[in-house]
Amino acid sequence: MDLLEEYRRANFFFESGDPLGASRLLEPIVEAEPHNTAVRQLLARAYFNSAQLAGAEAQLRTLIEHDPSDHYAHHVLGRTLERAGRFREALPHLRLAAAMKRHSDYDDAVRRVEEWLGKSEHA
Repeated sequence: MDLLEEYRRANFFFESGDPLGASRLLEPIVEAEPHNTAVRQLLARAYFNSAQLAGAEAQLRTLIEHDPSDHYAHHVLGRTLERAGRFREALPHLRLAAAMKRHSDYDDAVRRVEEWLGKSEHA
């Protein structure tokens, strides 16, 4: 298997709106090259976009374990946990990402989860 060509195909599938197809192509590449963060990040995004949240969470936690300063992995992990309704677990990752890098998407996610948590405390 030509891993680079398979990665390119997976990226094409992802960019074309087929994250499930991309994830199927990326899984064997991650298995063959477990330390390749670009491939693992794309797999996490493909899992997230195809609602395979447990898979996304596992890939993102591996990325963070390897590099705790990866603000993007923290952000996407927070978004994954948010999407799963696990707001209290999501908030620390979202806040950390927003503290590491100023980005409007990061700030919006923090506000959104804080609002959800505020509503649930007053319900």
